Amino acid sequence: MVETGHNHGPSPAPVPMAPPLGSARGPVYTPVEQFQALDFCIHSNPSWHETVLLAFQHYIVMLGSTVLIATTLVPIMGGDPKEMAKVIQTLLLMSGINTLLQTLVGARLPTVMGPSFAYLIAALSIVNDDAHQNFVDDPQRFNHSIRTIQGSLIVSSFVNMILGYSKVWGHFTRFLSPIVIVPFVSVVGLGLFMRGFPQLANCVEIGLPMLVLVVVSQQYLKRLHSRAEVVLERYALLLCIALIWAFAAILTVAGAYNHVSATRQASCRTNGYHLLSKAPWIRIPYPFQYGAPIFKAGHVIAMMGAALVSSAETTGTFYAAARLSGATPPPPHVLSRSIGLQGISMFLDGIFGAAVGTTASVENVGLLGLTRIGSRRVVQISSTFMIFFSIFGKFGAFFASIPLPIFAAIYCVLFGLVAACGISLIQFANNNSRRNLYILGLSLFLGISISQYFVTNTDNLGHGPVRTGGGWFNDILNTIFSSPPLVALIVGALLDNTLEPHKHVGDRGVPWWAPYMHRKGDVRNEEFYSYPMRIMEFIPSRFH
Repeated sequence: MVETGHNHGPSPAPVPMAPPLGSARGPVYTPVEQFQALDFCIHSNPSWHETVLLAFQHYIVMLGSTVLIATTLVPIMGGDPKEMAKVIQTLLLMSGINTLLQTLVGARLPTVMGPSFAYLIAALSIVNDDAHQNFVDDPQRFNHSIRTIQGSLIVSSFVNMILGYSKVWGHFTRFLSPIVIVPFVSVVGLGLFMRGFPQLANCVEIGLPMLVLVVVSQQYLKRLHSRAEVVLERYALLLCIALIWAFAAILTVAGAYNHVSATRQASCRTNGYHLLSKAPWIRIPYPFQYGAPIFKAGHVIAMMGAALVSSAETTGTFYAAARLSGATPPPPHVLSRSIGLQGISMFLDGIFGAAVGTTASVENVGLLGLTRIGSRRVVQISSTFMIFFSIFGKFGAFFASIPLPIFAAIYCVLFGLVAACGISLIQFANNNSRRNLYILGLSLFLGISISQYFVTNTDNLGHGPVRTGGGWFNDILNTIFSSPPLVALIVGALLDNTLEPHKHVGDRGVPWWAPYMHRKGDVRNEEFYSYPMRIMEFIPSRFH
């Protein structure tokens, strides 16, 4: 060994490095970009008979929100059960068309596009404005209200089109690191907690058995036999719905709800809204079925706020859908074109007279994780069920008679899965960083707390806590801050990009996330998100 001025003796024996604290207690799991615990991923497909059953299950799951929105909005507008059935048919048709478009030329993720609660405040504001006008009867008031909603949807749809096809939305998502994505996606599920147990409790003798039965059958009974495992894991929801729905029908026929309040009858009875008797056998919703749209500047501006909220909520749902279907996180250019297409879908909603616009259905994304089947084809086939039952009204009304507490029990499981999916994305960042914990905690808490304050202080006419002299200004702020995902996104993005972001690049998870922020950053992006080959021939390359 050659001596130096700083080395005058033999080298000391190497000291063995101590293992990391806690290494003897269990394995350390490395981050995984793609969720692996799936039977079928986004571009693999089950057999055709399984595909049809799973697609029908997706249809049943999305039906709950459709019926809830119609039963909330139509009576306030002055509509009767016949008009309610008509609105449900229109919402189903638009959901089917928009789902097919989004899975073919939009995000290309297995996401059902269903009616959105984000538009309710703007819609209620329109209804409240019409209440001060003199109408001959309720049908005339209903017709005027829905035509005004039509006009607002048509004009405000250009917000999404501009955000998407100008690529502004995609450029904005480049500023989102995993530290922002975690609370953003988590609150997509957690923020819907009022549609879970609180609605289940409206008829606890139906909702609670449904919740217990779903958990027991899907997680415990499947262990009894290997063949039962596959059946119950994939179709437990359908079986449980059939059993509890039959139980609810027996209670209804037996007269258990004949002498209870009207609210309880609507929640518990299988014919609470008389949809089956009022729905037509065959009816095809068509453009401008209620007449020419009515355009009012104040209502249009308020609806633009709802369009912005739906863009944020859809984006968060897409991140969860990508994870639960085995795809990589959607790149910015995919999010841009999907939001642009959502604007086109919203334009179609307005033309056909849908009561609200559409957004990505959170409950159906949760179903991907519950069944472990993220196949795109299954969701595409589900769109045919939506279109079919929108035309054959009696059949659609039959399934729409499922009591809403049954759906609420399902939501307790499905929304929880989406929230957990968002939490799982923390694996890409340093969850021992105090900076990260601060951002995560504040984003999660304010996302839920602020929105809950706005929802709690909003009356049945859409009047929220912001009550200035400008009605449209009130509606925009009340809509934006009633959305848990959008509030969490604003808080998280602001903090993460201003609290020394360059100094904490590694802690924020940017090195893991960066490849998905560019079109060619990861070879798998093209595999999951490229257009079908024949369609690509007709679409300009800048939109690929």
